This record gives sequence, C-alpha cells and structure tokens, in this order.
Amino acid sequence: MSSDHDPQGPHAHPHIPTPVELPLEVEEMRDDVDLTTAIIRFIVTGAGSAVLDFGLTMILQYGFDLPEWIAKACGFVLGTTVAYLINRRWTFKAEPSAARFVAVVVLYLVTFAVQVGIYSWLSHIWPETAVYSLFAFVIAQGTATVINFVVQRAVIFKL
Repeated sequence: MSSDHDPQGPHAHPHIPTPVELPLEVEEMRDDVDLTTAIIRFIVTGAGSAVLDFGLTMILQYGFDLPEWIAKACGFVLGTTVAYLINRRWTFKAEPSAARFVAVVVLYLVTFAVQVGIYSWLSHIWPETAVYSLFAFVIAQGTATVINFVVQRAVIFKL
C-alpha cells in the first residue's frame, strides 16, 4: 500500500486493526482545542455515551436478567466506542491513527476494569435495585471519566 493512499504513512502498522474513521477536513483541523472547550465537549460526549451505556446496562440487567457484570460490560463497550469516535473527531480534533487507537484500547481496558469492578462491588454491597444501580453506575462512571479525560488530553491525543 503506498503512502499516497495511507493517511498514516508508509510506517503504519498494517496488522493493527483500526475502526473505519473519517479523516478531518482541512478546515476542521486546529493545532489544539483549548482546555475549557475540551472539557465541555468531553462532558457533553460523555453524558450522551453514559446514557447509552446506562440504558443498555439496565435493559440487559433488569430486562434480560443478565448478571450485573455482563450487563455493565456490554454497556461499557457501546458507550466507550461511541465516546472515542466523537471525542477523537470533535473534542480533540485528532486524525485517525493506529497508535492512538491502540493507546485508547489500552486506556479503555483499564477504565473497563475500574468501571466494572466498582459497579460490581457496589452492586454486591448495596441492595440490587435500579436506584442503587444508578448510584453505583454514577460512581463507577465518574471515576472512569476523570481517568479518561486526563489520559486522553495529556497523552493520547498528543500522539
């Protein structure tokens, strides 16, 4: 594959699968998004993704009677995939990159363990009701959100 057709250049890692992503248009690119704008966009994106995550988690846990950790895992995968795609393009205005994608996958594996671990732990110490599940979700999501923003802003979208 020539570098004319590969936006990642001749040294890209062809064996690393990346999601199908649209490159940024020239007028969309900026060197950096200021911190306040990035935080606001990250929160908006995170809130929308959290709604998807929580919705799927509750449907699977209470509608299909799946164990809480499986329900939360499925919700997490949906929410974080949507969040990555929106944050990469809108919040951080970064081009698609195999290295960035791999870094995000590693970060999401860490935050996956944090979120599912906290949610499952709290689900076992509190009564299993939708209200307590909401509290557990908010605590788990909040912890992961702080970790995600700091690492994405300081490291991943600087790659």
